[in-house]
Amino acid sequence: MSVQAVYGTVKKTIIDKNFKVKRTVLRMIVTIVMFCLGIAIIIPFLWMISASFKRPLDVLKYPVEWIPKYWYPQNYIDIMSKQSYNFGLMYLNSIKITAINVTGSVLTSCLAGYAFARLKFKGRDHLFLLYLATMIIPPQVTMVPRFMLFDFLGIINTHWSLILPGIFTPFGVFMMRQFFMQIPFELSESARIDGAGEIKTWAQIIMPLAKTAIVTLVILTFCWHWNDYENPLIFLRDRKLLTIPVGLDLFKDEAFTDANLNLILAAATLSIMPIFIIFTAGQKYFIEGMAAGAVKG
Repeated sequence: MSVQAVYGTVKKTIIDKNFKVKRTVLRMIVTIVMFCLGIAIIIPFLWMISASFKRPLDVLKYPVEWIPKYWYPQNYIDIMSKQSYNFGLMYLNSIKITAINVTGSVLTSCLAGYAFARLKFKGRDHLFLLYLATMIIPPQVTMVPRFMLFDFLGIINTHWSLILPGIFTPFGVFMMRQFFMQIPFELSESARIDGAGEIKTWAQIIMPLAKTAIVTLVILTFCWHWNDYENPLIFLRDRKLLTIPVGLDLFKDEAFTDANLNLILAAATLSIMPIFIIFTAGQKYFIEGMAAGAVKG
């Protein structure tokens, strides 16, 4: 081996080592920065949960007692049971509306996504693009027409004004269509040869393979409808029909004093718990489902 070849090999080895060192240092820096950001984001939530178990006089005590010396779970009992707050009823309203909307959205999205992805009919692609184009229209633009339509139908100040529009989602149809297009068409053809119709093929062959996409859609639609503030504020008038976001805002405005701060924080903690539970239960499917739904167009 010549001197130049040896020199080149040594030089390449040194460059590779330097590159690996730089990459390791960069990863460490990024990890530390992301860790600090994560801590900064989670600290307010930890304080909120901690303060929700404190007595009113202990909430603003400094230095902060992260673990209360005196646990006061009565905050949660009061906020859920007192009829003057109606928070328990609003919680049930949110659960009812969100559960119906999530179920309806998943069902309609899976059916429409299957039709657009795997059924051949005239004008299919044009109809899909037309339906998809509705996503570019801001919801605020259709707020007045929807109010007039719901008033004509007599469903203003009822939960139907939130449920009927909520069971259809263009994004859900788009995501499920993209996922269904990745499933081999040979599976559907084999099912048809065995005598299965479209409904049976959809229910027994395609749907079991779409678990990650369905869980992702459930998480997204649950967050959208649980956190919906604008629609209940406009379409609902009766306080007993309100949902958590509007109810929490009203409670904050009406009871925002140092004496009630612990109750407000208990209400806020209760409002985010369902989202935390749903996301924690389905997070392993979430990223996989989002990636799978965006691969093929």
